[in-house]
Formats: sequence, C-alpha cells, structure tokens
Amino acid sequence: MSERILLPKTELSIDRRGLFSRGARLALSGTAVAMLAGIGSGIRPASAATMSADIDTLNVALGLEHEAIAAYQVGAESGLLSKGVLGVAVGFQSDHKQHRDVLIKTIRQLGGKPVADVKHKFPVDKLKNEGDVLAFALGLEEGAASAYLSTIPGFENRDLAKAAASIMGVETQHVAILKNALGQKPIEAPFIM
Repeated sequence: MSERILLPKTELSIDRRGLFSRGARLALSGTAVAMLAGIGSGIRPASAATMSADIDTLNVALGLEHEAIAAYQVGAESGLLSKGVLGVAVGFQSDHKQHRDVLIKTIRQLGGKPVADVKHKFPVDKLKNEGDVLAFALGLEEGAASAYLSTIPGFENRDLAKAAASIMGVETQHVAILKNALGQKPIEAPFIM
C-alpha cells in the first residue's frame, strides 16, 4: 500500500449546514448491533470472574453513553445551535441512544444489571455560543472514543471486543465531524495513541 492510500485527506471541508444535508448522522453498524444483541446466546463459556469483568466494562461504556445523551440534550436545549448543527447533534444523540439500548440488552443477557443514568454536571454556564457547545461535545466524544479503545483488549469475549471497536468507530467519526465544524483538522495523525 502506498502512503497516499493510508493517510486521509486533511483538506476535507464540511460546512455546518452541509453536515446535516449530506446525511452525516452516523449510526451503530448493523454488524455491531447483531454482535451485541446476539451475544447472550452465543457466548462461549467463561469464568464468573471473566464474565463479571466484561459486564463491568460494558457498564462503564453504558455510563459514557448516558453522559453523551444528556450532554447532547443540554446542547439541543441551549438555543445556541443553528438549525443544521442542531440536526447533526440530535443525530449524534440518536447514535448514543442506540448504543445505550444495545448495551443495556447485552448486559442483561450476560446476567448483569445495567448501571442507571445519574444526574450529570455539565459546565452549562460556560456555553456561550455554538462553538462552545461543539467544543464541549468534542471533548466528550474524544473521551468516549478513547475509553472504547482502551476496553477492546480487555474483553475476554472477542465478539464484545469487535462490537466495542465498531462503536469506537462511530465515536471517532463524531470526533472528526465536530473537529471539522470547529475549523480543526479532522484527523491529526495516522495513529491514535
């Protein structure tokens, strides 16, 4: 493979209105949904400790999804987002709701108890304009992508690892779109460390 194929274009230009009109709303892949939704019946035998660790990891991911849903609600209700950006934010929130729902179902199928949503404390007083809301969302999406990346090697069940990687891919796409909307390079480096 040539370096040109491996490295993404950094001149990608997507204006905020174009995000919505080009259908940039991203969804959890059908493969990941199928992997997670079917995990309970197809899981290979594992020790109780291993199963418990996988459930704990899924609950951490679920907590992140709860936080993202709440954060996008804050952004949507802020009155600071233009119509096109609001549409994209609501689309991203929908992605997180789908992630949440599949995680809850999977945790239950594995015999665990999904963590409940909690009251989130967001820096609402610091959100003064659309850029502030987008930067806030970007920070949460970067954290979520990083968290999913760190969980992948720890799953005993490889189907769970694949599904986490699929969700991480959606989170990183959210990151790239938000960075672009903020005028930043969507992809800073060919590797994430």
